[in-house]
Amino acid sequence: MLVVALTGGIGSGKSLAGEYFSQLGAIVVDSDQLARDVIERGSDGFDEVVARFGDEILSNGDIDRKKLGAIVFSDPQALTDLEGITHPRIQAAFAAIVEEALEDSIVINQIPLLIETGGVDRFDRVVVLLSDLEIRKERLKARGMTTNEIDRRLNAQASDEDRLDMADYIIENNGSTDDLLREVEETYRVLLLENHS
Repeated sequence: MLVVALTGGIGSGKSLAGEYFSQLGAIVVDSDQLARDVIERGSDGFDEVVARFGDEILSNGDIDRKKLGAIVFSDPQALTDLEGITHPRIQAAFAAIVEEALEDSIVINQIPLLIETGGVDRFDRVVVLLSDLEIRKERLKARGMTTNEIDRRLNAQASDEDRLDMADYIIENNGSTDDLLREVEETYRVLLLENHS
């Protein structure tokens, strides 16, 4: 089994790359989805987050990620507190998925904050997705984020230089979706060879 981190800055195209890896046969886990799952209403993660940040982060009884994001991306201590609640739970959820996977699987964790969480050592390989900053900003604007929100998120993340230091493989995503698919296919081919060597 090969446990692989797929990382990159916000707006670099991790979700689409993850979809392509999944279509090729990898088990792809989205850390952002796990992050939502571990603070769903009814979970102890939910209770801890509400206890720390108060009822003002709730909408209709659920945690409003936009309200929570506005708090944590403007206050480093709040972000650290949130990560202290969510990261151990996310890691445990991912470990359970790896545990259940077949022995010859390639398990890919789509993980935005790999370096920031000190998680590099938990993976056999690291694939870094790179995209020019301006292209990333355009993608994020198309998602409805404001310039202010985009800048706060970017400032809370590691730099591309830091990511490149950890990379076993690099996928560039500045072109078309077909270009990205071809790069993913090539990277997956190499991972398969490694997994069976």
